[in-house]
Amino acid sequence: MHNITQYQQIFSDYLNSKTWQNQPASLYEPVNYILSLGGKRLRPVLTLMSTELFGTDCVVALNAAMSVEVFHNFSLIHDDIMDEAPLRRGQQTVHEKWDLNTGILSGDAMLILAGRFLESYPAETFKPLMSLFNTTAIEVCEGQQYDIDFETRDDVTEEEYLKMIAYKTAVLVGAALKMGAIIADASSKDADAIYKFGLYLGTAFQLQDDFLDAFGDPKTFGKQVGGDILENKKTYLYLKTLELANKDSANEFVQIMNNDHLSKDVKVAQIKSIYESSGSKDATTKAVERFTEKAFAVLDEMTLPKDKKKVLKQFGLQLMNRTV
Repeated sequence: MHNITQYQQIFSDYLNSKTWQNQPASLYEPVNYILSLGGKRLRPVLTLMSTELFGTDCVVALNAAMSVEVFHNFSLIHDDIMDEAPLRRGQQTVHEKWDLNTGILSGDAMLILAGRFLESYPAETFKPLMSLFNTTAIEVCEGQQYDIDFETRDDVTEEEYLKMIAYKTAVLVGAALKMGAIIADASSKDADAIYKFGLYLGTAFQLQDDFLDAFGDPKTFGKQVGGDILENKKTYLYLKTLELANKDSANEFVQIMNNDHLSKDVKVAQIKSIYESSGSKDATTKAVERFTEKAFAVLDEMTLPKDKKKVLKQFGLQLMNRTV
């Protein structure tokens, strides 16, 4: 087994060897750009790790890891367009650096390229990988649409929100892990269990992302802090504020969120203050811990030895305590 840093290096080296110099350059330059911005490489690392956890050399899973990472970055390009986001990983987003049409088309190309990476596997492996890829891809799109729909709704429930982030974020984490299990020919029971582990861990990851969007350090977070507030997104912090705040505070919260005349800095500062005073900030931290613990509980369902389960647990703990 390798450590996380080693998996990141193995994947980065492979990714750097796969830059696209195809024509037209205006289609592929944005692909190379978004993939060169770095990031945690969380999902491909999970694919490599899972493959080795189940007894197969992680090198065999590099194309699946590429599929996961290219797909993830496709979704980021389109997310940034829909959110009108200026920054991604501290750099200009694709549609800002080029233009809207380029962002749409280059993103579309990445979706196709992601699927093609799975073609390198033999038929008996390719079929379940591609089935998982397609199921995950459509769920991510469904999650994104839920996210958009929630922006104009005032009755979003916590249950609906958790379903949205499961589809938009967590299913890809689960798929990344399950792909490794499939490549390593793990039992269906173990493959399903590690997917479930990823689903809970991915949910915790997104809840932590909600938290960092409001309370993270812009120097390490890499995105515009307070972006969700400025977009009036119904995040977990938002929903818990409405649930926990007293009537006057809740009314004030809604008024500020709907006030387009406040400066960005003032609006973000006032909303963050209410997040803290209402208990929403603490509730979100506890939710991250709760879903992380659910992920750890799934480890008992796996036939992996204790030392390998410990690797997964340590990874989860790192995510729970991250600042980026």
